[in-house]
Amino acid sequence: MLLIGSSLLIAVTSACIYCALMFPADPLMLWRVIPIAIMQLWPVIPAITLMRRSSRAHFVGALLLWLAATWVVLFVIGLWRQIDMGPLLLLKIMASEIGLPLALLSLVFLGNATRAIAPWLLVPAALLAWSSLAGIQAMYFIGEQRSPRLTSLIELLDPLLGWLPWYGVLVLFVLLPWVIAWWPARVLGRALGRAYSRKLFSDLLVIYIAVWAFSLTDKALTAADAGVAAVAMYLPLLWIPMVIWPAARWRPRSERPPTLLVLRVFQQDAQAQSLFDHVVERWRLSGNTVMIAGTDLADRTLDADDIFQFLDRKLDQRFIVSPADVARRIEAFDMAADIDGRYRVNECYCHDATWQDALQALVRFSDVVLMDLRGFQTHNAGCRYELATLAQASRKLRVVVLTDGRTDCAAAQEAVASGRHERFTWIEASHFKASKRREVLAHLFA
Repeated sequence: MLLIGSSLLIAVTSACIYCALMFPADPLMLWRVIPIAIMQLWPVIPAITLMRRSSRAHFVGALLLWLAATWVVLFVIGLWRQIDMGPLLLLKIMASEIGLPLALLSLVFLGNATRAIAPWLLVPAALLAWSSLAGIQAMYFIGEQRSPRLTSLIELLDPLLGWLPWYGVLVLFVLLPWVIAWWPARVLGRALGRAYSRKLFSDLLVIYIAVWAFSLTDKALTAADAGVAAVAMYLPLLWIPMVIWPAARWRPRSERPPTLLVLRVFQQDAQAQSLFDHVVERWRLSGNTVMIAGTDLADRTLDADDIFQFLDRKLDQRFIVSPADVARRIEAFDMAADIDGRYRVNECYCHDATWQDALQALVRFSDVVLMDLRGFQTHNAGCRYELATLAQASRKLRVVVLTDGRTDCAAAQEAVASGRHERFTWIEASHFKASKRREVLAHLFA
């Protein structure tokens, strides 16, 4: 509800600002503001579907329903105002208003990897993009002045590029500003990472902001004739912290939320991602999640710290290289709730020589274990070790194990036979549909 409320505020405010920039003589006519505000609500659909990790089919279906409803509302407004606007013309207007930003947003955010990375890099990338635009404007200004320096530059590039000297100059003015903007972009990136560490943002909130930023950028470029005043199109984004942050202060906090340890058969990427989207994401509303990092879930667990440490070439500092590093990594876990009420996923980045020590520590740290053994075979020695470790753990522990038709159940039962096998709940999950997901969650929350 908070996101929908802030979306309404953003849509109305952005429509008012846009009308003030484009129609300064008569900016706030309701018949003009209302249709623009309605069309500006389209980011609600991708924002919610991305945050819920809905499938592409659900995203497209929800978007088509919204477009149809919007078309009906705008058609009724046209009839009310007696505006000669036929159905096809209305579709063209809607396509021109939201087509390009929607296409770009879909291109960037519908991929799993880009959805994980793009929101965090939006601010640094926007700074680099604006620096390129400034470089192009500078080139036009110099060209209008018929600068002898620009003429000399073209003459210098002519032997290298032949008939393409002007394109070479254009590329130079597009890319050269990056040399100046690169340092501020990195500073902004690090600042965003620190804000994430201080819980001023969460991963879902950044996705929500990024989607709205795409929409407002399109309006800012459309209103570019207004000059620097077009930057005012980004002011409606301030509604998000103004709505979300006060509400977060009143959210009740759990003293010691339960911790879920997620284990799985590696190289089963699709089913691990489905499990994360439908079960672990629901668990994060109630408790913490810990796991051993792997490439199969990298695009589900990447956060600002990972991305900016990678860009700074410091990601190796997060790896556990010796058993002595395990305690340090566990102590660094972030176990407090985010601003949106969800808990974060804490991972251990391990080498082959340290993952068993990390597993032992994570078992002692956790209250519940979800182990995905779909596709498990006797040659999966790591999973056999994990099963034995769980069975022999001295602390009170509940373990929910998922199996399917490919699971070597005999080998799995043999691995836990020497320990406390009664703590294991085995669930056949060949078809991981909604009813089965509810069953798994019920056992986790038991």
